[in-house]
Parts: sequence; structure tokens; C-alpha cells
Amino acid sequence: MLNQLTTEASNPASAQIDSLSALQIVQLINQQDALIAAAVNTQAERIAEAVDVIADKFRSNGRLVYLGAGTSGRLGVLDASECPPTFRTPPEMVVGVIAGGPEALTRAIEGAEDHPEFAKRDLAAINLSDNDVLVGIATSGRTPYVIGGLQHARSVGAVTVGLSCNPNCQLRPLSQIMIAPVVGPEVVSGSTRLKAGTATKMVLNMLTTGAMIRIGKTYGNRMVDVRATNEKLVARSRQMLSEIVGIPTDQADQLLHQCEGEVKTAIVVHMREVSPQTARQQLADVGGHLSRLFVTPPE
Repeated sequence: MLNQLTTEASNPASAQIDSLSALQIVQLINQQDALIAAAVNTQAERIAEAVDVIADKFRSNGRLVYLGAGTSGRLGVLDASECPPTFRTPPEMVVGVIAGGPEALTRAIEGAEDHPEFAKRDLAAINLSDNDVLVGIATSGRTPYVIGGLQHARSVGAVTVGLSCNPNCQLRPLSQIMIAPVVGPEVVSGSTRLKAGTATKMVLNMLTTGAMIRIGKTYGNRMVDVRATNEKLVARSRQMLSEIVGIPTDQADQLLHQCEGEVKTAIVVHMREVSPQTARQQLADVGGHLSRLFVTPPE
């Protein structure tokens, strides 16, 4: 069955890649990578549909859960782990589950992806429910672990989204929304950490970023819900607040301290001359959307 998969086919453009110079190899990989964005764009409507579903679940305290094995699982965990610092979300809001557990993030766990029952066990352990969205990621579209996870998700009423780089795959009948960017054969045949991996990360970026924007985690294109966990993010928060409300950076520092580092709260405190507690309540009343309090976002 593998020889029928687009992602496993031999790429004629790279048939002689082992005889190329380093520069030629780099240029060939780059030429193939240039095809990825167009493939992802063919799935724009389905990605957008998933974004809205995920945002709706977030609004009712539901979760986005990524499930995958190998590279697919690692990309899901990576995207999930980037949400708390970027959007000030609790770690349990976007969850990455990988076949073989945390150890599989740094080394291959032999056979972990071959057991659908392992996915059911892993999802039961996090209490997957009908208030969640499960995105099953499998480049091949045939990974037993992911298939088992989608089956379990359907049994508990969770929304199921499939993500594969093969269009006619075993994920499709199990997925309410099927996202399938077809990037074609890899430069190194079957090495789906290349084009397929890049396409997968692009889609995951859209799912979380799009859903976070839809629930008010940005103001214009500013990351106003950033969690300042290091010096760079502290500086970004200070500069962002200074530019948005038009105050010197030292005053922005004081205001952020007063608001426990919450940029959105600090903006409301300054603009409406209210206490942090009142600012938080006003934000809650509009679902966290600054643009509903201040119509014109910053440029």
C-alpha cells in the first residue's frame, strides 16, 4: 500500500541528487519547498472551517488536541507548546499527544505508532470529551495510532479533523473536516519530515493562530496576550504597550507591573482610567476582544 502514496513516491527531480554539489542540493530542496504554499492554499476553506470550530470550542472552555506519531506528533507537540507564551493560554488549552509519550520527542519509539489502542488509552488519560477538537496528524493518512485516536474521538463526540498529505486516505472517513495539502514526492523518497513536515507545520500555525485571533488574543496584529517569560518578551510587552497607548517605556514598565504583566489589561487601565480589576471585567464582558472596546486597532 505504501507504493500507492504520493508521499512515498520517487521524485524525478531528485533522481540524481547524490551526484550534485552541496549548492545544487540546497537549490533543489528550495525549489521543491517553493511548491508547498500553493498546496496548502488549496486547503484554505477547510483550514478556515477548522479554525472557526476550534475557536468555538475555546469559547466554551474546550480544547484543541493534536495527535500524531513521529514527525507529525512532534510538530503537534511543538505547536501546542508555543501557545502559552505567545497567547497567554493555559497549557491544557492546546495539547499535543505523541505516540510513545514524551520520550518519543527526542528518539524513535519502535512500534509505538502501530497500536490504535495506545491512542485510545492516551486520549482517555486526558479525558477527551465532546467539548474538544481532535486533530489527527498523519502524513501517510494510514497511521494506526492516529486512526485509533480519531475513532475514540468520534465515540466520545469530539470534533474530528484529519491532516494528511495524501488525499484519499484512511483518515478521511473518520474526519468531519479533512485537510490534505498534496505536496508531492519528497526530495529524499519517503522522508516526510521535508515537504510534508513543512506543510504540516504551516497548517498547524494557521489553526492555532487563526483560532487565537478569532477569540481576541491579538489587537490588530499585535500579540497583546503575550506571556512575558523572558527578557525578550518583557521588552516586547513594554514596547508594544508604549506604542499602542503612546507613553514612554519607563511609564509602560510601571503600568505593566501594576497590571501583573498583562498588556491587554494595561491598555484598558490607561485608556479608560480604571483599575486593573475593572479593566479585566470590561475585557471579560467583550470576550477578551480589545477591538470591541477600542474600534480602531494600532497600525
